[in-house]
Amino acid sequence: MTDQRRPAPRVAVTRVLPDATMRRLSELFDARLPADDRPMTRDELSRAMADCDVLVPTVTDQIDADLIAAAGPALKLIANFGAGVNHIDLHAARARGVIVTNTPGVLTEDTADMAMALILAVPRRLAEGEKLVRSGQWTGWSPGGMLGHRIGGKKLGIVGMGRIGQAVARRARAFGLSIHYHNRHRLPLVLEAELGAAWHPNLDGMLAEIDILSIHTPRNPDSENLLDARRLALLRPHVFLINTSRGGIVDEDALTDALEQGRLAGAGLDVWRHEPEIDPRLLALPNVVMTPHMGSATYEGRVATGEKVILNIRMWADGHRPPDQVLEGWA
Repeated sequence: MTDQRRPAPRVAVTRVLPDATMRRLSELFDARLPADDRPMTRDELSRAMADCDVLVPTVTDQIDADLIAAAGPALKLIANFGAGVNHIDLHAARARGVIVTNTPGVLTEDTADMAMALILAVPRRLAEGEKLVRSGQWTGWSPGGMLGHRIGGKKLGIVGMGRIGQAVARRARAFGLSIHYHNRHRLPLVLEAELGAAWHPNLDGMLAEIDILSIHTPRNPDSENLLDARRLALLRPHVFLINTSRGGIVDEDALTDALEQGRLAGAGLDVWRHEPEIDPRLLALPNVVMTPHMGSATYEGRVATGEKVILNIRMWADGHRPPDQVLEGWA
């Protein structure tokens, strides 16, 4: 009897993923795995897309319209390793009949933990204190040494009240912060009550009232430079800005100017417009806590992300709609 089973899909993986994910990809599919963990060049990415059924990219891969147009006819699924898809041209993918999936939900708690850590670290000057101790120049406790600001009783403004924004709100309430948020759509009243959150339909109005600002909106055409020079000027000089979402939502030049000129008290940044390049002016500022895009960097989160990627590929290969298909209007 002839074996009627379809051949395993050819799956091109652009970065080294957790061992368990790589092993399972190899067991289930005709997986083409990278030899080392570095971002693919554009030519390498183009060659991979020319000879695969499924591409598994990460945030370091810019999948633009030209790459999608030049892809081989077999490419039918881009199974992104990660929740954000602003690095993939969804319109071009849809025009070519290529399904795009992501991995929502699995990194919510990890990213919220990082945001809360920065909300604590920047006002309390934790990074400055750590550097002082390591420098050997600390002379001991004094009443005026390393004074920061308490966060209890302050107003936290959240831009983007999706899964991560809500998780941050729950953490922040436990530290005595009052929660304010701006979102495209208002949350159900029962959820607002649970979070103790006040909705601001006008972003500008919220910015003028808060003490700490935390960014949790996806990066898309509507949110590009959402916090530009004009809006940053609405923040009062004692405000701290936290961004664990995506670089490009905050105008980095305008933010750096505001920090240098004392028009903002400090910032906690885990994401950057031109990663891994960072403006030297930001590097020189003591009141900026900087982390290397590690908001989702937990063993548990990475493994869970890989499991979602594999599930999306398996469902597609079996002829079903993947559970995490991203629509063009995703936000």
